[in-house]
Amino acid sequence: MFDRLPPRAFGLAAAFGALALDQAHKFWMLHVFDMAGRAPIRLAPFLDVVLSWNYGVSYSLFPAHEGWARAGLLVAQGAIVAGLAAWMLKSESRLTATALGLIIGGALGNAADRLTRGAVADFFYLHTSLPVGPLANYVFNVADVAITAGVVLLVIEGFFSPGERPREGNG
Repeated sequence: MFDRLPPRAFGLAAAFGALALDQAHKFWMLHVFDMAGRAPIRLAPFLDVVLSWNYGVSYSLFPAHEGWARAGLLVAQGAIVAGLAAWMLKSESRLTATALGLIIGGALGNAADRLTRGAVADFFYLHTSLPVGPLANYVFNVADVAITAGVVLLVIEGFFSPGERPREGNG
């Protein structure tokens, strides 16, 4: 059944799935579980559940508290999503299309937060006291997991898919 579906169907399913899962999780955490009214919850010595508002991009770079700055981030995000969507729709690989769909869905989930809440809601706090660089303190959400999974799939495909072979001869 799935063998007849074009790659873009896998990509669109991944995008809609990532977006829906992210938004459902955020709705539940904010409006049902009421994470804003709770103290951080320790899941493991290195992982807590918290509520953190990110006004910028990854690691709170380029914070956008003002409307014009937030609009600028949304325009940039929209351009990136459009480029990734064009790539996904042209892709002949189901893995590439799925990976791009995960990235697109995650980006749309964070963009939806920026549009509706003014900032991105993050809930998972990964931390350590070891001096291991930026991962010593990292707060993320389901959308970020989808984006990361998509990037990892693209890297894996890049390493393990048969690529063009160099031509033999003098060139």
